[in-house]
Amino acid sequence: MSIVEDARQLAQGAMQGAMAKAVALAPDSWVPGGKPDPLIARQHGHVGKPVSRLDGPLKVSGTARFAAEFSFDNMVYGALVYSTIAKGRIVEIDTGEAEAAPGVVTVMTHRNAPRLNPPPVFLSNPKAAGGDTLPVMQDDRIHWNGEPVAVVLAQTQEQADHAASLIRVRYAEETALLGFEEAKARGTRQGLFMGPPLHNEIGEAEAALAAAPVKVDATYRTPRHNHNAIELHAVTVAWQGETLRVHDASQLVAHTAWSMAQIFGIDAAQVVITSPFVGGGFGGKCMWQHHILAAAAAKVAGRPVRLVLSREGVYRIVGGRSLTEQRVALGASPDGKLKALIHTGTTAKTADNVMPEPFIMPTRSAYAAETMLLDVQTVELDMLANTFMRAPGEAVGTFALESAIDELAEALAIDPIELRMRNDPEKDPISGLPFSSHNLAEAYRAGAERFGWGARAARPGAVRDGEWLVGMGCATGTYPYYRMPGGAARITLRSDGHATIDIAAHEMGMGTATAQTQVAADRLGLELDAITFNYGDSTLPGVVLAGGSQQTASIGASVIAAHHALVKELLKTAGNDSPLAGLEPDQVASRDGGLCKLDDPARYESYASILRRAQRDTICVEASPPQPLETMHWSMHSHCAMFCEVRVNAVTGEPRVSRFLGSFDCGRILNPKTASSQFRGGIIMGLGLALMEETLFDERNGRIMNPSLADYHVPVHMDVPDIDVIWTDIADPHTPMGAHGIGEIGITGTGAAIANAIYNATGKRVRDLPITLDKLL
Repeated sequence: MSIVEDARQLAQGAMQGAMAKAVALAPDSWVPGGKPDPLIARQHGHVGKPVSRLDGPLKVSGTARFAAEFSFDNMVYGALVYSTIAKGRIVEIDTGEAEAAPGVVTVMTHRNAPRLNPPPVFLSNPKAAGGDTLPVMQDDRIHWNGEPVAVVLAQTQEQADHAASLIRVRYAEETALLGFEEAKARGTRQGLFMGPPLHNEIGEAEAALAAAPVKVDATYRTPRHNHNAIELHAVTVAWQGETLRVHDASQLVAHTAWSMAQIFGIDAAQVVITSPFVGGGFGGKCMWQHHILAAAAAKVAGRPVRLVLSREGVYRIVGGRSLTEQRVALGASPDGKLKALIHTGTTAKTADNVMPEPFIMPTRSAYAAETMLLDVQTVELDMLANTFMRAPGEAVGTFALESAIDELAEALAIDPIELRMRNDPEKDPISGLPFSSHNLAEAYRAGAERFGWGARAARPGAVRDGEWLVGMGCATGTYPYYRMPGGAARITLRSDGHATIDIAAHEMGMGTATAQTQVAADRLGLELDAITFNYGDSTLPGVVLAGGSQQTASIGASVIAAHHALVKELLKTAGNDSPLAGLEPDQVASRDGGLCKLDDPARYESYASILRRAQRDTICVEASPPQPLETMHWSMHSHCAMFCEVRVNAVTGEPRVSRFLGSFDCGRILNPKTASSQFRGGIIMGLGLALMEETLFDERNGRIMNPSLADYHVPVHMDVPDIDVIWTDIADPHTPMGAHGIGEIGITGTGAAIANAIYNATGKRVRDLPITLDKLL
C-alpha cells in the first residue's frame, strides 16, 4: 500500500468515527430520519421558478472578472517549460539565453525555487486539494512527460512564451512503465475509492453465471479523457507581506487555501483565495502545480505573477479521466431476472495519487441480481496523475453495464426497458438500505411516451431513410447523492429586511448563486432582491467543494443550520412584548419579511420591527449543519432514463445523433431553467464521450499526442441534436430542500444510450469508445 492510500484510509476512518459520534449529538432540526426540511412543505414561490442567472448580465457585458482578468501593480507574466521524458532526471538545464531575452525578469528552476513541502493529496485530509503528493520543482527528478521544469517571468506574456522556448534541457532518461498491457502482466492492485476497496461480492456469481440459461459476457474499453473547460486554468498571485493572495479559477477555494498554506509552511489564514467566476470545471479546476509554481515564482521575483496555462499546458499538468478495461457478464433466467451480475476490470493510475476510475459505482445500486461480483483493479503507470472528471466511474461504468443490459435484452428477445424494469431493485442491492427516493420507473414511463419509444423497431437495421440507417436506444443512469461536511454558513440580517448569506462556495456557470438566492429568499420569506449571496472567497465560512454533485446539498444544509440559529436569535431578541413571545423556532415560519406562528399566522412580526424594538441594526449568526448522516440511513441516488435516436450513414459510416431525451429523477428541481442547462450540458459531454473524445497517449514515451482542440475532438454546435429534458420533480424528504445533485447525472447512461441506438440502427455492437466511423464501416 502506498503512503497516499494509507493516508486516505486514516482520513476516512477519522471521518467515519466523527459521523458515528454525531449520530448521538445531531440537533433536532433537519437530521436523517428526523424532521424533513421545512422548505419542502412551506414555500413562498421562489423555489421551482425558472429564474435567469443573476450573474448573466455581468457575463454578457464582460464585467464579470475571471482569474486571468485580475491584476496587481508591477505584475509579471509566467510561462512554463515542460519535460519531454516520462522518467529520469535533469542533467543540465541552460537558462542563459532565456534570462537574456527581452523583458525577462527571472527564470525559476529546481536550482533556485523556494523549499516547499509536498502537496497534501486530495482525501488525505478534509481540506487537502492536491492532485498528487509529488514535490514541485524541488529536485532534478522527472515523474511524467510534461512535468514543469522551469518557470519564466517576463513583462509581457509574449516575452515569457518566447523566452521559455529558449531554455534547453538535457535529461538522463530511465525506463518508464507506460504500457497498459505490460503493467497488467506485472500484476494489479485492489482499487480503493474514498477509503474502502472497490470490491463487492454477493453469493457465487461465477457459478451462477455458468448455470444461467441465458448469458452475455463481454469486454468494454474506454480511453483516456482530458479536461477542456472553455476558461483555461489561471492564477493571479501576489505576496502582500506574509499574506499570499490568489485570484483563481477554482472548485475548492477553502481547500486550496489550506493546502497552499501547508506547502509554504504558513498559517492558513495567511492565504486568501478568491474565485468569483469559473468558466467550467468538471473536476479539473482543483489545485495543480501551476498554483504552487506561480506563488513560488512570485516569491522569487518579489513581484505579483499571472500564470495562465496554454491549452497544451492543461493537457501536460492537469489530470483527466483514466482508461478502463471492463468485463460485464450477465446471467438471466428466460423471464429476464438476473441470476448473476459480474462487473470487473482494470484502470490505470499513478503511485502518487488516489484516483482510480471507479467504474463499478453505478452497478452497486442499479439492478437486483441474485449474485454479484464487482471489482476494480489498478495498475500504476509513469504518467500524469488522473483525477475526477464529470461523473468519475459512472460515466464510463454505465457505458459498459448498460451496453451489456442491451445485449442481454437482445438475447432474451425482451424490450430493453422492460428488462430493466424487471430488475429494478426495491432496496439497495449491496447495503440492503432502503432508497430515500427511487422513481426511476416513473422517469422511464414518462420518457418512453414522450420520446415515442413504441415506434422502435426491435430488429436491428430495419429502419432506413435513404442512405441513413436509423435506430433507437435507451440506458439507465445513476449517480450517488453526496453531502460533504461543508462547515458553517453566516447570515446577516439588516433592519431594512435585507439578508446576506456568506459561504465559501463556488459558481462555475451552473447557476449556484441564483438557485441558492432562491432558496434563501424562500427560507427567509424575502424577495430575491433582498438577498445577497456571497461565495468564492476562502475568508468566508465553510469548506465547500463544488464536486460530486454535492455542493447544493452542502450549501443548503449549512444555510438551514444558520437560519435555525437566526430564528432562535430573533425570537430571543423579540422579547416579551412581541406577538411571537414564548414561541420556539419549530413553532414559527418566515413570511413576508418576518416571522409568524405556524398555526396562527396572525401572530406575526416583521424583522424590521424586531430589530427596531431591540435598537439593533443587524443580527449576524453563523452555524454548522450536522454531519451527512442521511447516507447512513438511506441509499441515496439521482436517476435518469436516457433515450437516443441515431442515424448512421450506410455509405460512409458516419454516426449522427438526431434526437436525445433525458428523463430525470433528481428530487426537487430548484430552478428549471438552470437545471435544464445542467442536464443538457451533461448530455452534450456524453455525446463527446460516446463519439469523439480520446486522449492519444504514446506508450513509447508517455507523451500526450493530441494536446489541443484541433486534435482532441469535443462536440460543437453542429454535433448537438435537439435535446429534450424532463423530470419527476418528486422531493426527497431526507435531503436539504428535497433536492439531489444534477451536475453529473446528465452524462451517465448517455454513452450507452448512443451505443445501443447505433446497434439498433446497424446491427454492429461497438464495445470500445469512441464510436468512430471506422468502427462502423
